[in-house]
Amino acid sequence: MTLIANIRKPDFEKIFGEFLNLKRETIANVDAIVEAIIEQVRLDGDAALVELTKKHDRHDIDTNTLRFTEDEKARSIRCCTKKHLSALSVATERIRDYHKRQLPEDLDYVDAIGVRLGYRWKPICAIGLYVPGGTASYPSSVLMNALPAKAAGVQRIVMVVPTPDGEINPLVLAAADIAGVDEIYRIGGAQAIAALAYGTESIEAVDKVVGPGNIYVSAAKKMVFGQVGIDMIAGPSEILVIADGSNDPDWIAADLLSQAEHDTCAQAILITNSKKLAEQVPISINQHLNNLSRAAIAEESWRTFGAIFVVEQLDQAIPLVDKISPEHLLLAVKEPDALANHIKNAGAIFLGRYTPEALGDYVAGPSHVLPTDRSARFSSGLGVLDFMKRTSLIGGDAKSFRAIAPAALALAEAEGLDAHALSLSIRLDADNGG
Repeated sequence: MTLIANIRKPDFEKIFGEFLNLKRETIANVDAIVEAIIEQVRLDGDAALVELTKKHDRHDIDTNTLRFTEDEKARSIRCCTKKHLSALSVATERIRDYHKRQLPEDLDYVDAIGVRLGYRWKPICAIGLYVPGGTASYPSSVLMNALPAKAAGVQRIVMVVPTPDGEINPLVLAAADIAGVDEIYRIGGAQAIAALAYGTESIEAVDKVVGPGNIYVSAAKKMVFGQVGIDMIAGPSEILVIADGSNDPDWIAADLLSQAEHDTCAQAILITNSKKLAEQVPISINQHLNNLSRAAIAEESWRTFGAIFVVEQLDQAIPLVDKISPEHLLLAVKEPDALANHIKNAGAIFLGRYTPEALGDYVAGPSHVLPTDRSARFSSGLGVLDFMKRTSLIGGDAKSFRAIAPAALALAEAEGLDAHALSLSIRLDADNGG
């Protein structure tokens, strides 16, 4: 049953604390299953991918059909409507323009005692992009992961996408083409993550793996971290809407359902200072559900994990937001900046009632790959810097060395690291004629 709670209730803190601790996605023995799959791919390479694809995706492939050919991509693109291809182009231009503005500048300077310091940014050489598969897969996810990598200057982008029963959404291949993906393989699940991390006879290993997936994919990403980098461990989607009483309840209900329809474990939350809106929104949700193709999923999500919190003043929502740390935060209020300026934890903030979260999923510009499950407390949405590395630069001459080496020598001796101390003292002694 959807949680409804008023901040004035004496037990509100207890209710809210229990809500924060809800577990939304758990499957027993996932780690053992995933560990076995990864080891199988490490040992058997392509043969393991062929076997696991047949088992889990019900699709017979061989080493010659692991990779999509240029002809296959071209045929898929011809199946797409002009309307959808045009929409992909609009999204691509906006996402590309936003992310090219994130490119960092190098730093190179000489400090007051003559030590040269700085850093330089370089792109990661190769990244692997996981895209959920089947006919319900999302071409927008391809753009939101690949285009920031392209803006960073990544030279090799490898995409893996499962094709259950041999099916794939042609728009996924169209999106990969327009985004400049270099290689596309018809594999998915934990086995695809293992192939990207360790390589096989047909797939050269990458340096970092990004992209959303189910709980098995997330578990695999955790296990290969260290062998490769990963973007984040993405959980079920979330939206938190702060709305005042001037909103149309039908709009707010649609915004909440826009995330609830993703997954039965997704979460939609409303915080409002209007008791009337709090009463109207559930009615509007029930009405919308009658017309949604994914109504069963959205309804289960809303009933199981949804919540409405009623506050007296909108600024009382701020500490609640920071504790929830939502993936998406929609401020459907008259003056959204007045709230946004005080909020510390949110993956993305949508300012005003004419900025629905759905814009961010497709065409606004920032990547829709955002921190979930309260991880916005310490992490950010995917961006150009996730595909770059910063290397420090340090340089000096004899004069600058003499100025700071004695302090380094003292610290090396204090830590008992004799070779550290020797590498400093041997230069100081030589410089002093000793």
